[in-house]
Amino acid sequence: MAAKETSTKETPLMKQYNEIKRKYPDACLLFRVGDFYETFGEDAIRASKILGIVLTKRGAGSETETALAGFPHHSLNTYLPKLVKAGLRVAICDQLEDPKMTKTIVKRGVTELITPGVSMNDEVLQSRSNNFLASVYFGKKQLGVSFLDVSTGEFLTAQGNEEYIDKLLQNFSPSEVLIQKNNRNQFKEIFGERFNVFYLEDWVYKEDYALETLNNHFQTKSLKGFGIEELLDGIIASGAILFYLSETQHNKVQHITNIQRIAEDAYVWMDRFTIRNLELYHSHSQNAVTLLDVIDKTLSPMGSRLLKRWLALPLKDIHKIRSRHEVVSYLKENLEILQKMQYQIKQISDLERLISKVATGKISPREVIYLKESLDAIIPIKTIALESKQEAVRVIGDSLHSCDLLREKIKTTLNQDAPVAIAKGNAIASGVHSELDELRSIAFSGKEYLDGIEKRESELTGISSLKISFNNVFGYYIEVRNTHKDKVPTEWIRKQTLVNAERYITEELKEYETKILGAEEKIHQIESQLFEQLVSWIATYIKQVQLNANLIGQLDCLISFAQLAIENDYVCPLLDETFELEIINGRHPVIEKQLPVGVPYVPNDVFLDRESQQLIMITGPNMSGKSAILRQTALIVLLAQMGSFVPAEKVRMGIVDKIFTRVGASDNISMGESTFMVEMNETASILNNISDRSLVLLDEIGRGTSTYDGISIAWAIAEFLHENPARPKTLFATHYHELNEMSELLPRIKNYNVSVKELKDTVLFIRKLVAGGSAHSFGIHVAKMAGMPQTVIQKAQKLLKKLEKNHSSESLSGIKSAKDEMQLNIFNLDDPLLEEIREDIMNLDINTLTPIEALMKLNELKRMLQKK
Repeated sequence: MAAKETSTKETPLMKQYNEIKRKYPDACLLFRVGDFYETFGEDAIRASKILGIVLTKRGAGSETETALAGFPHHSLNTYLPKLVKAGLRVAICDQLEDPKMTKTIVKRGVTELITPGVSMNDEVLQSRSNNFLASVYFGKKQLGVSFLDVSTGEFLTAQGNEEYIDKLLQNFSPSEVLIQKNNRNQFKEIFGERFNVFYLEDWVYKEDYALETLNNHFQTKSLKGFGIEELLDGIIASGAILFYLSETQHNKVQHITNIQRIAEDAYVWMDRFTIRNLELYHSHSQNAVTLLDVIDKTLSPMGSRLLKRWLALPLKDIHKIRSRHEVVSYLKENLEILQKMQYQIKQISDLERLISKVATGKISPREVIYLKESLDAIIPIKTIALESKQEAVRVIGDSLHSCDLLREKIKTTLNQDAPVAIAKGNAIASGVHSELDELRSIAFSGKEYLDGIEKRESELTGISSLKISFNNVFGYYIEVRNTHKDKVPTEWIRKQTLVNAERYITEELKEYETKILGAEEKIHQIESQLFEQLVSWIATYIKQVQLNANLIGQLDCLISFAQLAIENDYVCPLLDETFELEIINGRHPVIEKQLPVGVPYVPNDVFLDRESQQLIMITGPNMSGKSAILRQTALIVLLAQMGSFVPAEKVRMGIVDKIFTRVGASDNISMGESTFMVEMNETASILNNISDRSLVLLDEIGRGTSTYDGISIAWAIAEFLHENPARPKTLFATHYHELNEMSELLPRIKNYNVSVKELKDTVLFIRKLVAGGSAHSFGIHVAKMAGMPQTVIQKAQKLLKKLEKNHSSESLSGIKSAKDEMQLNIFNLDDPLLEEIREDIMNLDINTLTPIEALMKLNELKRMLQKK
């Protein structure tokens, strides 16, 4: 907070600070005072903790005493990222005039507001990841969402239900989320507290305002050209993002040239539990390897960022997927072309962020050279691609823009070794500007000129040791040792007396100094002007460079897939129009990379369809590899539909439109829910959203409750999936070997187990999936292998034998006969009431019955029986 406002005591500086701080109450204000950026009050306390800088007091002991912490202005790039990464919004308040030019207090103002989601600072950004700002709008029936990376110009929008928006927020991992003030609690309830949230006034989220803002920005009359005109909630969210940019002093945003729709129907649906369970790009375990870590062989920042998007949004269009596979296949078979392209892509800098810096006017001369060198590196890629025999590669080659004029202009305007800042000088090449060349010859040929004066004066005076030098106090001077001071001409003016020498100035030296200093100032002025003109001219190429960046990103991803396939022996999956999934010798892409050298991964076959083998019941002990088989099946499908080759000997599959996983009993107790409740919520979500092309992977369902409850629930869920008209392809892993009985009752359920070899005192995990159920769970063996004390093991074995003996007569194989008996008891009696109930039940259409209707019907039947 600002200092205490006491009009009589407040200094002019603090008055100015308080006025500016009032305009930015939510931001940490970096207030430029001389060579330092200062923070005051609460800002100072926060900054000192985050940055580890000394906290002092201004006006100690007075009424206006306030905390103070600061750092040198040239250290801004060191300290600023730390503040932003800590989740702070930072307002940079600079001096807007030269302190020498004013006798009153220096004029100051906020020149930039940097927030976690809005930053162009290289130290804040990560080159291989996007830095998205998100905006969420709570519409009447659904939510709108928008994502913008101001550092690359990518602008995306979508709308849908809470679950869909939650999934997108998880996929895009925004650094900051904008919402209406009124929806503060609603957002927290739905999405938790894992985001940096900033609240905007409600009027910002209005349809008319959003449409006007977007059309003004894109200079269009409607948004039809972007294909988003129907996404009204998405449009409102997008308008709020552009408002926020202007509020944070980001007005140069012509690099945001397009807004794209995230088409829900175009991509494989994965709920947030599936994304979390499969550990695609995040893991809850420390130092764990994710799928992205394994598959990312990209060589450019554009490719790396795009690969994350492809992983989050796998394709459903069989033709687009095949097109990607064809390119990967071509590159894999043509190693020379692959290697040439890889070499060229390595030479390409971050084109998206460089051209964004051009648009915002924050690019340095050296970065412009990087831009030119990156565009140069594209030319050989274009040539190779155009000569390719593969059509999709030729299309990329044809679409790449050679930017000849742009590259030539940069080459002729800037020096190849241009500096990191225009202020350092010597950025503009010779021959560009005649006056600049003349001034440079005055400024930089000074040594020869001074040597001439020195030689001449030495000869005229006879002082052989005479020396001309320069210092900041009185400029150029002639130094004469005391032994020769009697030879000094009378017109020389003495300026300084040293122990062994005297220093003098002359009219000639003064004139030369004025000329030199004037030249240097004029050089800086001309260079800045020429560089500014060049950057403005480069800005006319924003769209072409962005197109190149996108194409290079795509090519880089496909090259990455080819490299991955070569290194790890991946094969091209065969996609067809069937509903089948056939994997021969499939492997887990992450686990196989973690095995010790020389230890082979045990591959497994999986076959699923909707006619004969719809649900595979996998039994086997813990640690046997059930979960790995489930996950690898999902990851193989996912990789295939991203356009990658897959870790298997052969894969043939129909398109999968949804992947659901429920793996393990993942606790959510921190949110006040029991393990079992979380498990049931996630499973209910799956059962309510399945389709005929879904892939469902269930692991240890029902484990969070008692054994009998768990078995009953697992049985009911498996039966529901089998009987559902969609017949989703399902892998159902369980340690309840009693569920093997289901295959006798339900024709499309097949039993498999992960084989185990029983030795005398232990078990050997073969990790091979074989037909047939597992007899028991080997839990005690596993406990023994984990080092459980011998007495505990022996006690457990005794108890197990006792329980098995008592339980043998109560096997679940009696369920079918129990059902039959119940039917006989109820439906074969000559009771009018029971006959009525029978007719009621027989007339029910179970396929159209909602859960509420089912409960109501059950309640009605119960009342009828109670009357009896």
